[in-house]
Amino acid sequence: MAEGIGTNIVTQVGIIVKDIEKSLDAYVDVFCLSERPGVIITDGLEKAHTRYRGQPSSAVAKLVFIHLGQVDIELIEPVGGPSTWKEFLDTHGEGVHHIAFVIKGSDQVVAYLEGKGIPLVQRGDYTGGMYHYMESTPKLGVMLELLENF
Repeated sequence: MAEGIGTNIVTQVGIIVKDIEKSLDAYVDVFCLSERPGVIITDGLEKAHTRYRGQPSSAVAKLVFIHLGQVDIELIEPVGGPSTWKEFLDTHGEGVHHIAFVIKGSDQVVAYLEGKGIPLVQRGDYTGGMYHYMESTPKLGVMLELLENF
């Protein structure tokens, strides 16, 4: 296994928003994007197998990925079920939720971070991979997301 999480390359910054269309309009305007990225809706429990704080969750969110060089901005609007997204919005309002890294060996990386006192808060599957949100905010000031693509 590689040291730490196996990479130091940030692939994404996730931002929780109340209204994804309004927020996307602002990004398109400010960054003069020639194409408006499409909004997608995450899969539900039956396909994503989402677990939030150790329990199955019907968490669903609207997502949009804005490609800005080597880092994507991911806008996230929670729309259903208990989730780290909804918890963040309810507690903090809009803002930076996580930084993401593409990793290999999720089980080992999750165990490594848990050994550092950074627990798993939410996990789920997506077409082509899985994600894990690690509650690193008390130590790092921001949550970590681990993305493993198959």
